[in-house]
Amino acid sequence: MSESPRHIHLIGICGTAMASLAGLLQLQGHRITGSDKAAYPPMSDLLRSLNIPVLEPYSERNLSPRPDLVVIGNALSRGNPEIEYVLDQRIPFASMAALLREEFLSKPAPRGRDSLVVAGTHGKTTTTSMLAWIYQCASLADPALEPSFLIGGVAENFSSSFQLRPTRTFIVEGDEYDTAFFDKGPKFLHYFPDALILTSVEFDHADIYADLAAVKTAFKRLVNLVPRRGLIVAYDANPNVDECLEPALCRVERYGFSSSAHWRMSSLRHEDGLTRWDLAHDNTPWAALELPLAGEHNALNATAAAALAFGQGIPKDAILAALASFKSVKRRLEVRAVIGGITLIDDFAHHPTAIRETLRALRAVYPNSRLWAVLEPRSNTLRRKVLEADLVASLRLADRVVLAGVYQQQRIPDAERLHPQDVIEALNASDPAKAELYPDADSIVRAITSQFAPGDVVAILSNGGFDGIYLKLPAALTARFHN
Repeated sequence: MSESPRHIHLIGICGTAMASLAGLLQLQGHRITGSDKAAYPPMSDLLRSLNIPVLEPYSERNLSPRPDLVVIGNALSRGNPEIEYVLDQRIPFASMAALLREEFLSKPAPRGRDSLVVAGTHGKTTTTSMLAWIYQCASLADPALEPSFLIGGVAENFSSSFQLRPTRTFIVEGDEYDTAFFDKGPKFLHYFPDALILTSVEFDHADIYADLAAVKTAFKRLVNLVPRRGLIVAYDANPNVDECLEPALCRVERYGFSSSAHWRMSSLRHEDGLTRWDLAHDNTPWAALELPLAGEHNALNATAAAALAFGQGIPKDAILAALASFKSVKRRLEVRAVIGGITLIDDFAHHPTAIRETLRALRAVYPNSRLWAVLEPRSNTLRRKVLEADLVASLRLADRVVLAGVYQQQRIPDAERLHPQDVIEALNASDPAKAELYPDADSIVRAITSQFAPGDVVAILSNGGFDGIYLKLPAALTARFHN
């Protein structure tokens, strides 16, 4: 791509990766515009802070004056009026992942650019944020270590999902979802990692992967891109991860709780608001770690980030200081409000395993509270019945469960679609008062606001806007307790 400033328009700009790319491109000096069908936090807030206009709805008019380049988001397909106009008018276009590679990952810093990729079905956003914060803390002693990064969420330590520096390291969240309507391969295959974290491999994205075998094929191809001089840090208690590592020709270090792990965790506990554990490296005590986040899954994420950073030469003291001061990511166990003694938690829920780990973490932090799970089946996996049994098992960890109707259910064939009433019936089979179903956010707020009691913890679970429930529920609680 040309080095001169250009007008670049992003269709679907409010996606987490697209908004982050928009910010990076703006830092390069380009003029950025974008469009989307709906904007919601945190990416709408980020774009507003950058003074990047978001045009709604999609329209040919949004491409006037004619941009030099159009970036097409992976959620969009033929029939979108802007895509049709781009094709008709032969406006140059690219995918987010390909442009990220060409503009940033393949452009050498003075000593060349290292691409550090964090991939996996779960935990990659948080782990990427942790790794970036480790490098940022290490840069206090060595400015050459300050990282560039792109994360699929807003890292609270940076108040941003991206950063661009003229240094060697670029840390990127590697998404296994497809790239664009014209490139159906995973985005992470564009990133050519020099080093890789692999947190987990499970069946997900049921709209684009036929089965678990297809998911594993994608991750094997990613592993196959790591050069012999590289490093892979991978979770050690998942047979799918074991299989995906088979093509590796580089050094591989495993992390987890098993006695055979290169990075072995032990004595995990949650106390005084912190998660603490001991970590050994190659059977030698390495450090006692602490993290201001709850959950075994977050301790695993932190261990992965620590292992990769140490393998890249980051000093141990910088790693420990970074993890001890890590603030999490927006929409990951984020406390949105405490009203009348009722705690409202926002968590990005896309898969039954993620829901299970979120509820387990909340049990650790709030052991004596009544725990609510308010779920919108919105991701392309949760909207399908393929993992229904796993979803029921995860939701059983909550004391009370409230389900919304399936998001845009008309887009899923009835035979493939999750039927929330079946989930409700399964949950209520042993506890008739456990679960309720309502069609939308408004009806949920009307029905359950009066049912909360002081001390309750309410986990709002969705990977989207959930029809504004994050504002509607606090407003209703405020009215209940202060009117």
